[in-house]
Amino acid sequence: MSATAADTWVGQRLRRKEDARLVRGAGRFTADIRLPGTLHAAVLRSPFAHAEITRLDVAPALEAEGVVAVFTGADLAGRVGTFIEAAGKEITPALRAQVDVEVKSCPLPPIAHERVLWVGQPVAVVVARDRYAAEDGLEAIEAEYEPLDVVPDAESALRDGAPVLHEGLGGNVAARLAISSGDVDAAFAAAPFTLRERFTFARSAGNAMETRSVQAAWDEGRDELAVWITSPRPHLIRTNLSEMLGLPLERIRVVAPDMGGSFGTGLFGEDALIPFAAMALRRPVRWTEDRQEALLGTRHCRDQVHDLELAYDHDGRILALRDRFLVDAGAYNLYAVTVSYNTAAHIRGQYAIDTFSIEGLNVVTTKTPVAPVRGAGRPEAVFALDRALDLVAAERGLDPAEVRRRNLIPAEEMPRPMGMPYRDGQEMVYDSGDYPAQLEQALEAIDYDELRAEQARWRAEGRLVGVGISSYVEGSGFGPYEGAIVRLDQRGHLHVVTGAKPHGQGLETTLAQVCADEFGLPPERVSVTSGDTSQIQFGVGTFASRSAVTAGSAVGIAAGRLREKVLAVAGELLEASVDDLELVTDGVASRDVHERAVSFGEIHAAATPGPRSRLPAGLEPGLEVQYYFVPPTVTFASGTHVASVEVDAETGFVKLLRYVTVDDCGRMLNPMIVEGQIQGGVAHGIGSALFEGVLYDEDCQLLTGSYMDYLLPTSTEVPSIEVGHQEFLSDLNPFGIKGCGEGGAVSPPAAIANAVVDALKPLRINVNRVPLGPAALLDLIREAQAGAGGNEREELAS
Repeated sequence: MSATAADTWVGQRLRRKEDARLVRGAGRFTADIRLPGTLHAAVLRSPFAHAEITRLDVAPALEAEGVVAVFTGADLAGRVGTFIEAAGKEITPALRAQVDVEVKSCPLPPIAHERVLWVGQPVAVVVARDRYAAEDGLEAIEAEYEPLDVVPDAESALRDGAPVLHEGLGGNVAARLAISSGDVDAAFAAAPFTLRERFTFARSAGNAMETRSVQAAWDEGRDELAVWITSPRPHLIRTNLSEMLGLPLERIRVVAPDMGGSFGTGLFGEDALIPFAAMALRRPVRWTEDRQEALLGTRHCRDQVHDLELAYDHDGRILALRDRFLVDAGAYNLYAVTVSYNTAAHIRGQYAIDTFSIEGLNVVTTKTPVAPVRGAGRPEAVFALDRALDLVAAERGLDPAEVRRRNLIPAEEMPRPMGMPYRDGQEMVYDSGDYPAQLEQALEAIDYDELRAEQARWRAEGRLVGVGISSYVEGSGFGPYEGAIVRLDQRGHLHVVTGAKPHGQGLETTLAQVCADEFGLPPERVSVTSGDTSQIQFGVGTFASRSAVTAGSAVGIAAGRLREKVLAVAGELLEASVDDLELVTDGVASRDVHERAVSFGEIHAAATPGPRSRLPAGLEPGLEVQYYFVPPTVTFASGTHVASVEVDAETGFVKLLRYVTVDDCGRMLNPMIVEGQIQGGVAHGIGSALFEGVLYDEDCQLLTGSYMDYLLPTSTEVPSIEVGHQEFLSDLNPFGIKGCGEGGAVSPPAAIANAVVDALKPLRINVNRVPLGPAALLDLIREAQAGAGGNEREELAS
């Protein structure tokens, strides 16, 4: 029987291979790794948002029982460098030639020295025999600070007289970009109507199940450093450590074991502090973040303010867009214009808006540095535009769905250039899709017309039910590359190594499906290894909805080439043409005479160097192919979300009744995994819309340092997510794939906000900020009622 006789594995709803170990508790996470003689670290963190360190006496800590060493910024000076500003280096000359972009250098040190810039910044590291002794050592340190004026938000940072946090910046603007197309001023001057509104998307945090952990060991005999770390980018960590610690890349091995989520990338002081401590002490050192530390400083995100203007006509068609937005980057702008450019590139969404002007400023403040987290600038953009479109609909007396129909890019215009470059410097082109059909499919799935008809009846019964729409596009499969090695062993099993690093995406399954199809063996005979810099020389990692596109393509191409190599060696052994051969379950056989066959073991032996080799001329020894896929540019996934909600006007609580999505991620490698990604993303987006907010007081002290104060949605608040699909393949990679990891999180804040406004008609409340908690919504309701001058019940029931 031919191994390729079955249907293709790609597209099937296979169970996730990785779950067999994870659900049994057999996963191996960084904190599970135990090395003999390991010491434990704890980190002293700044209690002030902005202060000079006037005294730091660690002698009492060194006298504490069990404490081995204490390291401060003074100890690291001249011995450990700052983190590489990799995001700034990724800005290509092609992008700079087309876009007004400026990024100022402001590298992050792993530990504070003389001055602190946010609450939670590392000030000292205590290393001891166990974590308890390390924590006791922290309490023994005598630290004194001279508080300085704080900079609580981006607007404060721009005011005259604001403290300049980094002298090298010449102010508090760390990066700026400006993009325009067409005569925007003329379009606004000639437009029958204009709209201006401020939209605020508050700060939140990534909140992975697993907190960060770092463990390092120094092999003094070999001058080699081994690091185990909770990170989706082990190769980037290795590069940073090489530069910061002065070690050759070849002397550093970074391993990212199983991970309990991530929701974004990030560089953190402990990533370098723990390896440094291991080298200095010649002992393994480990550190694991507690949840309070995670809420204080891990993967804060969003925090944007938009001043958005639209010019539109009598029919609600958008004629021009103007947007100026601020990104509160926190104390260091670690990611250059990564997030702000994402915002600028995605703010026009699925709509035909060709005249536009966009300016974004990344501003430093005395808060935790932000990082790209699921969506990375897109939820903020979509919230601003989709709320504005509903305001246009209200002004023109149109249904929000109709305004969208009049502005969506028609299918016949695809692929459609968007009049600007993408972040990689290439022309930004929506490569495939049918946005109008996507909208109609989503409206049909939620029974939109019936829902509208029922609203009056529900209102008469005292129920305030509304429906909201939002759509998005997502540039996915971002480069610059991703690599894969595919090997065949003598038993006929395939082994894949990739530079991608999954942390919940199911890549062990989907990459096995791709490999199985392209080589011709079932997925159960494919294993996937990732997250180890010693296994593959180059890797980029898993973030930005990129791995299915980049790693999937690399694996598929490598597997196809390995198949060709295996057939070529078999042809040499059988003295037959490759065209006359086929893969079978246990080897290669003649298509015509299956008795003429060679086993995988025989092929493997023939591919080794030496006297037994039977390699055809020009082929290197070994049954292994390595390939790095370099995408020409991003491919655009898309989606339309429709939410129905019920609002309790007495309490301000919002209940989600239904949530429908229709998404296009190109060729679905595994529909079950795609749906899981979308559903998880929607849950994340619901948190952004209604619950999650990192709050500070006027002194930039964190107010949401536990889950008593930082609210996450639970299964009670998240309805069953109804997922529909489109499949418009991309021409930008061999398998037609688009990304799907982030899209689910992009549209919920806008869709839910629009639904809440719709539920509360005829009150003209304006939801221009998320998260929209009960207290904030009650304030909006009371403000609208005061403006209307009517009775609450009469106003809402009319």
